[in-house]
Amino acid sequence: MNLKKIYLPLVLLCASSACTVTFAQTNLKPVRIIVAFAPGGPVDFVARTISEPLAKELGRTVLVENKPGASGAIGAAEVMRSEADGATMWLTSVGAAAINPALLEKMSYDMKRDFSPVSLIVNNVELFVTNIKNPANDAAEFINNAKLKKEPIAIGSSGTGSIPHLAMLQLEDSTKVDLLHVPYNGMSPAITDLMGGQVAAEFADIPAVINYVNGAKLKPLAIAANQRSPLLPNVKTFEELGIKAVDTNNWYAIFVSSKTPKTSIDKLNASFKKVLENPSTIAKLSQSGAEPKWSTPQELASILDADTAKWAKLIKSKNIKAEQ
Repeated sequence: MNLKKIYLPLVLLCASSACTVTFAQTNLKPVRIIVAFAPGGPVDFVARTISEPLAKELGRTVLVENKPGASGAIGAAEVMRSEADGATMWLTSVGAAAINPALLEKMSYDMKRDFSPVSLIVNNVELFVTNIKNPANDAAEFINNAKLKKEPIAIGSSGTGSIPHLAMLQLEDSTKVDLLHVPYNGMSPAITDLMGGQVAAEFADIPAVINYVNGAKLKPLAIAANQRSPLLPNVKTFEELGIKAVDTNNWYAIFVSSKTPKTSIDKLNASFKKVLENPSTIAKLSQSGAEPKWSTPQELASILDADTAKWAKLIKSKNIKAEQ
């Protein structure tokens, strides 16, 4: 028997099959992370931080695409019209996912109908900050001083219905102090005016203001969380200062089209778990002030439901309307 004649075709067949698998793997279409904000902001930073380790986990190219505008609707629409195969994901903040349903009269998307949760990515704690010249050393002193004023104290925010605005409303309800909301078109101009003294204080995600705090350009007064930040260990929580129910959390999370197969969602979720456990990723996100936070799809769904109900109650009680 000529063994060479028998084995040679098998070797060639195996080699051909191996080449086909390799070719298919290297020619998979890129994975896209859609960010509903402009480049350079905190959500964009998180997306670009996780994109490289995610590409290694998936064995595919990962692209970050910025689709800002319409309160997140443009980014949402991009995911909804893309093929539901898990290759197009939406990285969104809590605003577009849990606040918009109560804030906007009409929405082009429905979180329950159009999207499936994949995983939390980060938590962003709100920090209450003031001008460096303000005499208050913490939020309790700031509120006591505000109560002595005849006019309402001006508090800036990144916009009507934003987490900083809602945090201000929680503070107002908790302390019964009269605060004047001054909305800006984004956090950057709000910070500029705070440093210039046009407003007295504001809430902001730690990543947005940590460099100003470390550079002694803004003074931190309190943390809106149940524990202190590792980056600001000397800054007390509102609870420690005797101020209750200021419990904001501007999380960022990944969603995909609701038509995406569960197997694809589970694979993505497992990959994000590894990404968010990567020491390099943890270090980059933590140094920015964000807290890396993985979750199961079910946990994210529960968080979305709870926050949607919480913010809807506050928005409706205050009759807040989105700026047109």
